[in-house]
Amino acid sequence: MELEKIASFKVDHRKFGVGMYISRLDGDIITYDIRMVKPNGGKYISSPSLHTIEHLFATYARSSSESERVIYVGPMGCRTGFYLLMRDPSPASDIELVKDCMRFISKFEGDIPGATEPECGNYLEHDLTQARRDVLPILRALESWDEGRLIYPA
Repeated sequence: MELEKIASFKVDHRKFGVGMYISRLDGDIITYDIRMVKPNGGKYISSPSLHTIEHLFATYARSSSESERVIYVGPMGCRTGFYLLMRDPSPASDIELVKDCMRFISKFEGDIPGATEPECGNYLEHDLTQARRDVLPILRALESWDEGRLIYPA
């Protein structure tokens, strides 16, 4: 079997930085690339922070007014951001949802949702303090983001 080059490997990661991009569109499902640090920039999100952001991002998105459209929120293996899959694409609303999620995370205090032994496979690996810091660059970038910037730079 010959392995196909998947869509995300066809994007030149040297040409974009922190931001929100459309990774792919499959029927009524849109995949967003929520890039929180510059690819190959030498700074990556730590695993405990990434894990905490995942719990808070997914919980907030699935509790929001857009919850019926949320398919998946999950971290990138390269630790530079997240994928967000939404049904029935609505880019302007989706940008607002991500901004709301990042604002929520940046100010979150208290117990991390789903971070107990019965609920999580690695419940001890969390870092809320770092997670709150790690969302600030994407939050700043998205404050001026619009639909025209969702396309990867050529």
